Order: sequence, then structure tokens, then C-alpha cells
Amino acid sequence: MSMKFKNTPIMVLGTSSGAGKTLIATAICRLLKRRGEKPLPFKGQNMSNNAWVDNYGREMAYSQALQAWAAGLKPIAEMNPVLLKPKGDCTSEVIHLGKSVGSTKAINYYDDWFESGWEAIKKGLKELINSEKNGRLVLEGAGSPVEVNLQHKDLTNLKLAKFLNANCILVADIERGGVFAQIIGTISLMKPEEKRLIKGIIINRFRGDKALFETGVKWIENKTNIPVLGILPWLEEIFPPEDSLDLLYRKNTTINADIEIAIIKLPRISNFSDLDPFFGESNIQIRWVGPGQEIGTPDVLIIPGSKQTIKDLENLNKTGLSKQIKKYAENGGNVFGICGGLQMLGNSLVDPHNIESNQDKISYSGMDLLPLKTTFEEVKKTAQREEIIGWPITQIISGFEMRHGKSYLIKKNKLDINPLFKETSLGWIHEKKDNSFIGGTYLHGIFANDKWRSQWINKLRSKKGLSKLTIVQDNINKRERLLESLTDSFEQNINLDKVI
Repeated sequence: MSMKFKNTPIMVLGTSSGAGKTLIATAICRLLKRRGEKPLPFKGQNMSNNAWVDNYGREMAYSQALQAWAAGLKPIAEMNPVLLKPKGDCTSEVIHLGKSVGSTKAINYYDDWFESGWEAIKKGLKELINSEKNGRLVLEGAGSPVEVNLQHKDLTNLKLAKFLNANCILVADIERGGVFAQIIGTISLMKPEEKRLIKGIIINRFRGDKALFETGVKWIENKTNIPVLGILPWLEEIFPPEDSLDLLYRKNTTINADIEIAIIKLPRISNFSDLDPFFGESNIQIRWVGPGQEIGTPDVLIIPGSKQTIKDLENLNKTGLSKQIKKYAENGGNVFGICGGLQMLGNSLVDPHNIESNQDKISYSGMDLLPLKTTFEEVKKTAQREEIIGWPITQIISGFEMRHGKSYLIKKNKLDINPLFKETSLGWIHEKKDNSFIGGTYLHGIFANDKWRSQWINKLRSKKGLSKLTIVQDNINKRERLLESLTDSFEQNINLDKVI
């Protein structure tokens, strides 16, 4: 069974995870938009804790939101109808069309969720296609399309390609080595009806003189009878990676920065796109701090969101990072938490429904840096928000909520602690007499508000005796510049006409 379209769908498959599918699909969306088409980004199933909330309060992977922006569209959950959010211990939360529908162990996933997942994918496709009759689907695969032990129940690669009769591009990452084996091995594991869908090959992340690989291109084309569409050079990928493990390889090449931001690398970190506005800023150096590492003396320490706050808090306690954070704060350090990071800074965390904890224990102690009690509620709150913030300046800012936890002040103890927002449940700030601060918020995306982020940075600069800066960057324009630059490079190096 397959579907037919006015404009043949394009699907980006990879020889492995991390081959570059996300950015290539993003570039194709922008390229088609430049050519006057209506690209419709789609990834049937994604596994990521880097999520976005659409205007209807539904969750989707951030990578599909990025592709929507590249296509000139508002992100909607139909673009990513199945989202798996890892919780650790081989368990994931299952999101269908933006709403949480349960949890699953990896070993049970294909037995328990395959049929309902495929129905969610077909429904998402139908609604997306109906939204733009003349659109062209730009699909992203997941991992490798030829995992032989899972292939019969792979929701988002070749099953979807055959269903849509898509023109597929196979992407191989030459930086990893073994590019010939990647390509030949992947194609050889395909069935004849699957091989015929592969219309082109892209060699990604090439360093050096491409002329040196001309004989390699000819060899690949002779062996596969599939054209090589081009060779993409190594690009400085500064969009948020899809997998938190990729954060280890994400570099901030700022030289002579005058502000250092340290970020706690939580084992179950989520929504790390919250931090993206800092990357590439000329005056800021980013440093990740993981278990076994020293916090040192940064200008500010950020504790980001967590998919499993209590388990990550226990990890910080076990590895000694909690003690380091408390000592750093007590010695005048600035600390800011986002969502789970805010909850960890509080006095206590209570989980009566075992959302994030073991069944034999529901109450846990936080770092006690803020007088907050957090209770994890059974129903997750997800919503876009536009709110008035009062610190360090008063203005309207936007972001989104994605949380089970609800926090409130339990005591002040003469602390000068105040709500961050007019909506008092969204965050708090405690300013000390030495001009340091401890605080946090439930609002994801807060740092994407340029004027507010600039004033927040100026608080750090002022304490350090540095002059204040004007607005550091226009985050939306920065994203647009990156999308244009990415697409320029793609268009210069890849001949997409053979696929279109």
C-alpha cells in the first residue's frame, strides 16, 4: 500500500544515527521554500528529550520545530506524531500527536505500541497533507533503516518510505570513517523494492579537498547504480543536537570571552535548546560540568531541565556535585535553574504518584538553596506562555511550560526572595547583599528573549565590574542567518534536482 502525491515526497535516510539527517532535511526545507514550494517537514517517530510545545500545548521534537521554521511554517505536533522521551533504565515516555499516552520498556515497545504508533503516524500525515494540498513532504528517517532485528517493525524509515513512495536520499558521515562500507552495507541489506526508492547519496562532513574523493564517488556510483548528489563539507553545527550525548561534542569556540557560563551536564538532561541562545555569542564562554568535574568559579552556574529530576538530583548528591553547587552559591556564586534545575534548588520534592521516583519512597530533599516545595502531579502541564517578568527588568517575554512539578514557597526565613513573574508560580529570584543571585523558572525558552537575556547577562557583567552591553543578539534573526548559511552551503554542494 502506498500514497500518491502531486509533489513526490523526499525522505532523508542515514547510514547511522548522527549521520546528519536532521540538518540535511532542514536545509532541503529551506531550499524548497526558496524555490517557491511548500515543504512539509515530517518525522514519524523521534526519540529525544529536546522538545518543543506547539501553539496547542502539544509536545514535539525540537528538530521538527527547527525544520518547520526552515519551511516558513509554525511547528505543529503532526510533524512528529510519535515522540519517545527517554527516562533512563530502558524506559521511555510515549507521546502520540503531542500528548502523553503512557510509558514503555524498550523490550516491550514494538509489541505494545507498534499498531497505535502507525495509526498516529498516518493520522499526522493526513492532517499535515490536508493543511497544504500542494505541499511536498520532507521526511527524516531515524537511526539506520536496516537494523535487521527491528526492521519488520520500524515505524519511521523504509515502511514509511514505501507507504509514501518517497524519493529517498541516503546520507553517510565520512568523518566517522568507513564511508564505503556504510553505504554498500546499508544498501545491500535492503529489499529490491526498497533499493529502488534510493535516488541519491550524500557524503556528509567532508574535510579537505573534494577532488581527492572523485575516484571514491565514481566507485560508489558504479557499485550502487545510484548517483552521488554531492559532498557536503564539514559545517560548524551550532544548532541544538538532537541527542544529549552529542552535547559532549558541541564546541563553543569563543576567544577572549569576558563572561563564563558553567552548565551542569545532567545524565537525563532535557530541553537543552534552552541554552542555544548563548552559543556563538562573542562575549560568552560555555563550559559543561559533569560528574567528577569541578565547578570552579564561573560567573554563573545554570542547572538545566531534566527528564527525571529526582534521579538526576540523586546523581548530583552521589557524585558530590550538589555539595559543590551549594558551596559555590554560599561563596557568592550566581545560580539559575530551569524547570527541573529550579526544583533541585528547593527544600523538598514530593512525588506521590511515582512520576519520577521509586515506589518505596515519595519524598526527597533538595539542595535547600531556595525555600521551595515541589510536588509532582499526575497530569503534565504543557503550554505556550507570554508573561510579564519583573527581574532584572520588567517586560513581556514568551516561552513554554512542560512539567509535572508544581512549586510554592514554604518559608522565607528573612530571605529577600520574590516571584520572577507577575504569574507567581513560574519562578523565583533571591538576590543577596553581595549582588549575587539564586533563582530559576519553569519557562523554557526564556533565554531566547533577547532583551531580557541581555539584561540578565548585564547583571553578571555589573557584578564583575564590566561595562553593560546593549542587546547581545536577535535570537530569531540569528536562527534565520544560520538557516540561510546552512542552505547556501547545501545548495552550493548538492544537486537536488535529481531527486526533485
